[in-house]
Amino acid sequence: MPNIQLANNLRYLRKQNKLTQKDLSEMLNISRQAYSNYETSKRTPDLDSLLYLAGFYNVNLDSLVLGSLPSPDQADAAASESIAEQKIPYTLSVDKNTGNSIYLTEEELEIITKIRTLSRENKQIITGFINDNAAPDV
Repeated sequence: MPNIQLANNLRYLRKQNKLTQKDLSEMLNISRQAYSNYETSKRTPDLDSLLYLAGFYNVNLDSLVLGSLPSPDQADAAASESIAEQKIPYTLSVDKNTGNSIYLTEEELEIITKIRTLSRENKQIITGFINDNAAPDV
């Protein structure tokens, strides 16, 4: 049975965060058409995708799947009346070696920006600390 509420919520949240279906499909590692099917309730995202989207949009799973978020039309009207600006919690970056998309939190972006201003010696100290304390690859 299609979940119309989920489809409406996904479309609403995507538009509120000024994202395209392509942006979301890349984050979920699926085709744009597959993501489009989520917003038209032709398909339902798997649990991992739902959990990822709930975390990404900072909403709980119940609200995402069952909650009554405003429809995109209501959201457009509310956005025009609202002074507060919403911002997505991640910044898109691309790994130079692999070409893979990387999504950074504002905290991670701030750390990287600060590291860029350090002297070469301090960068080596930070890199050594990170390498010594990073979780081993499994």
